[in-house]
Amino acid sequence: MSASDNHQNERVDVEDCLARADELKNEGNDHFRAQRWNEALVAYQSGLGQLPKRPLPRNTVVETDPYQDDSDEEESSKRTPGTPKDPTPTQEAESVATPSSPTPDIYSKPRAVLNANIAACYLKLSEHKQVVDACTEALADDPVYVKALQRRAMANEIINSWSSLTATQEDYTTLLGLLPEKSTDRRDIENKSRRLVPRLEAAQKAETAEMLDKLKGLGNSFLGNFGLSTDNFQFTPNGQGGYSMNFGR
Repeated sequence: MSASDNHQNERVDVEDCLARADELKNEGNDHFRAQRWNEALVAYQSGLGQLPKRPLPRNTVVETDPYQDDSDEEESSKRTPGTPKDPTPTQEAESVATPSSPTPDIYSKPRAVLNANIAACYLKLSEHKQVVDACTEALADDPVYVKALQRRAMANEIINSWSSLTATQEDYTTLLGLLPEKSTDRRDIENKSRRLVPRLEAAQKAETAEMLDKLKGLGNSFLGNFGLSTDNFQFTPNGQGGYSMNFGR
């Protein structure tokens, strides 16, 4: 078999692979529009299974294609007039274009789209940790995927832990660098980012207090062997960013 024959077969395999993935994605879109979240999830996952796994990272920069998400039209048709626009609309995936010739990153965009659609299903099913995981997979293929960043931020905000809220703030910062200056989505993210600050501080204090309580319990179990407890040790700020320890019985 000649080199040209091998190249032709490779091209046919790539196009066939992408066509199967796109067909399953469209099937998932039909289920999603009908609010059959589980069926849509299975279809999107099956479509993802048709594509090769993402290759190991290389020391090269991969340029990703910009794209549009047309799910806003579907969501806006369902909104009652006067209600605010959902800044994180669930996505009806875009079509995956079949390229004329294969390139090393030819599967990146369809993988990203399918993972983002999987995240949209998990969001509807209130499986927020899975939303974060699926969006992270999508962003590994397309780091500037706005819908994936929005969904991950939304899920992390619902999880509401110190680490998840920190991750939300990081995604908001990324989004502010991507969204157009005068877009409604950008204004919404700016407002959410401001409202997040006190929640982030509260979560930090709560988790720090919880950690200190656990450490105190461990300390008391040890010091009890010597007739002592952590109450015998008092920590006071020393005015230099640290603490001074005083012992008393």
